[in-house]
Amino acid sequence: MAQETLVERPRTRARGIGRVLIIVYGILALAATGRSVYEIIAKFDEAPFAYTLSALAAVVYIVATIALIAPGPVWYRVAWITISFELVGVLTVGTLSLFLPDLFAKASVWSWYGMGYLFIPLVLPVLGMLWLRRTK
Repeated sequence: MAQETLVERPRTRARGIGRVLIIVYGILALAATGRSVYEIIAKFDEAPFAYTLSALAAVVYIVATIALIAPGPVWYRVAWITISFELVGVLTVGTLSLFLPDLFAKASVWSWYGMGYLFIPLVLPVLGMLWLRRTK
């Protein structure tokens, strides 16, 4: 008689309201990636700083989406790091775009606190941090 071994799988954060959060992060990752790829290919010379920031935002959203989906303590830490970086980025770029508008001849994803994305980039990391804290 073979002995059965029960292997406990790590719990995913992709349950309940976490699924909605992950979907919104995924949509934002696709939107920011599409935007930055187009801007860099078609008109990078117009505003290289802003378009590079959009590409950085896209990478952050992609990694955050993966980290929110993947189970385990390492991905939990990666989620915290990327979402914290996102919040600092949105607050920094948002403030700079208000007080130094010449620096942002063209908008980035995080300009004016994500106004071009209905302020979702400002609200999303706060919700993400609350969710991570709740699902520890």
